[in-house]
Amino acid sequence: MNKLSSEQILNFDRQHIWHPYTSMIDPLPVYAVRSATGCTLALADGRELIDGMASWWTAVHGYNHPVLNRAAADQLSRMSHVMFGGLTHEPAVNLCALLVELTPEGLNRVFLADSGSVSVEVAIKMAIQYWSSMGLPEKRKLATIRSGYHGDTFGAMAVCDPVTGMHDLFSGVLTRHYFADQPRCRFDQPWQEEDIQSMRAIIEQHHNEIAAVILEPVVQGAGGMWFYSPHYLTRIRQLCDAFDLLLICDEIATGFGRTGKMFASEHAGICPDIMCVGKAMTGGYLSLAATLTTDRVSNGICSASPGVFMHGPTFMGNPLACAIATAAIKLLKSQDWRKTIAGIEAQLKSELTPMAQIPGVADVRVLGGIGVVEMDRPVDVAGAQRYFTDQGVWIRPFGRLIYIMPPYIINARELSCLTGAMAGFARTMADE
Repeated sequence: MNKLSSEQILNFDRQHIWHPYTSMIDPLPVYAVRSATGCTLALADGRELIDGMASWWTAVHGYNHPVLNRAAADQLSRMSHVMFGGLTHEPAVNLCALLVELTPEGLNRVFLADSGSVSVEVAIKMAIQYWSSMGLPEKRKLATIRSGYHGDTFGAMAVCDPVTGMHDLFSGVLTRHYFADQPRCRFDQPWQEEDIQSMRAIIEQHHNEIAAVILEPVVQGAGGMWFYSPHYLTRIRQLCDAFDLLLICDEIATGFGRTGKMFASEHAGICPDIMCVGKAMTGGYLSLAATLTTDRVSNGICSASPGVFMHGPTFMGNPLACAIATAAIKLLKSQDWRKTIAGIEAQLKSELTPMAQIPGVADVRVLGGIGVVEMDRPVDVAGAQRYFTDQGVWIRPFGRLIYIMPPYIINARELSCLTGAMAGFARTMADE
């Protein structure tokens, strides 16, 4: 097949290929990527962009990393995939052993899934099947907090914020769950007890029908990039214990160091009953996620008819993905990642905080390797992308947010290019 020109790629794409949250009638413009190395995306038209998104928060080690490339090549020489039903293999065992070691003590049963959304589906099904096995099938509702986001599949959509979670179109067919007020106490502010009152009221009134509380610990991602007090998690854990509910922590976006802890729930020192991980787990190479749970939950599920957990993805435990994930996690552990994230956080605070003075900037917030500038009105995504690519960076805003979650390997110069472009665009919005 002949190599396509940049123009041919873009023309075919515009006519035939659907992109995330994009119209096929009037699609947002896309940019053809030829290759990626380190923190740099090389476009087919010859331009190079510093990546501020780590490909939706996955490529924490950057692109084309020799350690991960070698892990992929080594595994390909053995097998790329075998079914997980009735078979097992070393890559899955190695990965699950690492996950049990890294996650809070007690999470020692691992279910491998194909994506973050599927891991959330698995977590929800675990919670519901657990209570059914315990003779309490009426406990099948979930409680969560507003402005949350957990994925695009149906179970996950049902626990996303019904307004800001992007799925209000499907509200009439989604299971109706309980939504508490979003915690407003910031990550670094003194705890305010009133923050928990909305969730407390829901749990007190409806605990007999609630299977679990599900939330994103500390950082709400696609629902608004909000950082809330870890003490909220502490109080949620206490409520779940008091009313005999399971706690599900969705660590898909926050896991593997992004917030300065290996997992964001560690900021509160709590252990959930079920934890979802994904995104950065494979370093952005392949789609893979996992749902971890406790002996209590897994034994409870399997103690009653049908005696098995009712889920089994076709590509569950994919050896290639597992081998790369194991290499990616070991690579992270081999480095002083806490110091790296602390350095990124310090630079983001230094360079983004002054942007609060720009007209039209409503808020600036930083946590670990996440930098957020919230505008007072929605950002024109197409216009922003043109501006950023002209500046030699890749940043994709959404809603009112201009944010970055760069690869951990980013250097100070590259990071300054990203923050400088963010400031420049905010000023162009102020001038409009």
